[in-house]
Amino acid sequence: MRIGADGTWYYMKTPIGRPALVKLFSSVLKVEDGKFFLVTPVEKVGIVVDDAPFAAVEMRVEGEGHARRIGFRTQTEEWVEVAADHPLRFEKEAGTEGLKPYVLLRGALWARVSRALFHDLASMGEIAVHDGSEWFGLYAGGRFYPMVPAQEIEGLL
Repeated sequence: MRIGADGTWYYMKTPIGRPALVKLFSSVLKVEDGKFFLVTPVEKVGIVVDDAPFAAVEMRVEGEGHARRIGFRTQTEEWVEVAADHPLRFEKEAGTEGLKPYVLLRGALWARVSRALFHDLASMGEIAVHDGSEWFGLYAGGRFYPMVPAQEIEGLL
């Protein structure tokens, strides 16, 4: 089995077309030492994950600035609100120097935020001091999530 970079689940190179089956598999997905497994009481099967095992495909935003609340829905219908236990992270994308955003769902399982939603996140961005220097990022759940040093934003957005 494999989960593609866009969050599509595959069995023997064929997309799994039944959302209920994907949801079931996702409920038993675990990470151990950086490797992904489907774990049931009787079986433990390795699974290849191209990027993140989940895709954030919908976003809800309430408020703004420090009071902003952001929630994401994954392709498996799981909702999570950005907070200390469900932080955002932004990584530079190899080869493009663009950014890839992620939100933590549970344990060490992350959802990659879709490109369209990333543009919405970036439009809420602002410059703030983080760890003693200026960063471009956004507030959600009472925390500031830095994307890039402020001097780099012109090349990324």
